[in-house]
Amino acid sequence: MLDTIKLKYFQGKQYIPDIPNAKMREQFRGLPILKNCSGCSVDESVCPTGALKSNPLSIDLGKCTLCGACECEAIKFSNYYKLSSTDRNHLIVTENMTPEEFEKAAIKSREEIRKVFSHSLKLRQVSAAGCNGCEMELNACSNCNFDMGRFGIDFVASPRHADGLVITGPISENMAYALEDCYKHTPEPKIVILAGACAISGGVFQGSSKLNREFLEKYPIDLYIPGCPVHPLTFINGVLDFITKK
Repeated sequence: MLDTIKLKYFQGKQYIPDIPNAKMREQFRGLPILKNCSGCSVDESVCPTGALKSNPLSIDLGKCTLCGACECEAIKFSNYYKLSSTDRNHLIVTENMTPEEFEKAAIKSREEIRKVFSHSLKLRQVSAAGCNGCEMELNACSNCNFDMGRFGIDFVASPRHADGLVITGPISENMAYALEDCYKHTPEPKIVILAGACAISGGVFQGSSKLNREFLEKYPIDLYIPGCPVHPLTFINGVLDFITKK
C-alpha cells in the first residue's frame, strides 16, 4: 500500500483533468484559417483528396487529411481540435471563419439524444477497411491519459450491447455487408458516427471501384468527426457535445 501511495505521489495525475479545455501542442494541424490573399494563387492540385477549392476559397474537413501541403499566406492550420459537426455541410470551412464561429454552429444535438445517452453511451467501433490509424487513436481514448470512460462513454465488443456505431475506413466491398449487419443488430434507438476522412468522404480512396458506400445513403448519420487520423481530444469532445450540449 505504501509503495502504491508513493508511486501516485511521484507520478501525479495520469489523466487530463479538463478534457473540454485541454491545450493542444502548437504543431498540431487542426481547423484551417482561410484569408483572402491577393498576392498569391491557391493551387488546388496540391490537395490529394480534392478538399481544397480556390474559387471561392474553402477546405472540406470531411475530405482533408490535414497534410499541410496547401499551407500558404492564405491558408494556415491552427491547433484548434474541436472539429466535429452534426451537419456534413458545416465541415466546409470558408474564408475568415473563426474557431468560435465554427464551434458555435457545429453541434446541434437533440433532446432525445441528451435524455437517453447523456450519462451512458456504449459504442461499437467498425473498421470498414481502415488503415488502423483512426482505430489506434480511438483505442487511446480509453487509456489512462484521456480516460473517456469517466464520462460514461465506452467501446463494447458486440453491437447487441451498443447504443451506436463508430465507423472508420472508406467502407470496402468486403466490409459493406458486415457493416450493415452490425448496424441491424444494434438495438434502437441508436446513433451512427463517422470518424476520419476515409469514413466521411472516402479520403484518399474516394472514387475507388473497390468501395461500397451505399450504407451512408441508406441510413442517417448523426455525427461527423474529421481527422486523418482522428485525435482522441477531437473524438471525445465531439461525442460529449453531441450527447450533452443544448
